[in-house]
Amino acid sequence: MPGDLPRQRFVLDTSLFITEEIRRDDESLEAAVLRLLGLVSTARLELNISCYVPPSIHDELGTMLRERDVDDAVFSRLDTWVVRKSPDRYGVTIPANVVYNFIDEMSDRVDRGLRVSEEAIREVEQLDPDKLTREADDGEREAYMTEADRVLSNLRDKYRRALRQGVLDSREDFDLLILARELDAGVVTEDRGIISWADEFGLRYVRGGQFPTLLEEYLRATGVADDD
Repeated sequence: MPGDLPRQRFVLDTSLFITEEIRRDDESLEAAVLRLLGLVSTARLELNISCYVPPSIHDELGTMLRERDVDDAVFSRLDTWVVRKSPDRYGVTIPANVVYNFIDEMSDRVDRGLRVSEEAIREVEQLDPDKLTREADDGEREAYMTEADRVLSNLRDKYRRALRQGVLDSREDFDLLILARELDAGVVTEDRGIISWADEFGLRYVRGGQFPTLLEEYLRATGVADDD
């Protein structure tokens, strides 16, 4: 059957494996990832569907999975059924308009980041000096969140959202898109920034939480029962 079906390719993001959206009720992360990789393997053998990751994504994913103490069986299946391939950064071309839009967006985000910083400075200026520090009964400074600490914490959150949320902010994200463009593959991710730029690149994409269901539907429609 695989030889009779047109070949489909997907490039997988780290977020696919980590998101809660791929888990069934009371299913652990390890069990969900093993089930997902079982679907990937069946789709590869029966439906001519191949899944890829760039080495940078593979390394990032490996680190995250080890931090969550997953079994070695997960890494074995991952390396068996998900192809590790470096993107052709020299051969793949990007439309000038994509680069133009990226520069325009980053310029706008820098302005937003500056505004967030200015608002935090003005807020600190309005604080009561007595609220900036606090002394314990023994006369020593207490290690606790002062009003200035609160402003700084809010600044970090707002600044991060202004500059990073919804934008390509890592080599891993860029590798994912370049590889998908090279292979004419669909992108599988839960990252809103990657989804937004997949549109800019003219790429197909699937939300990570929907990917297991998509594979199950493909298998069901072709009369293939997944063993897992």
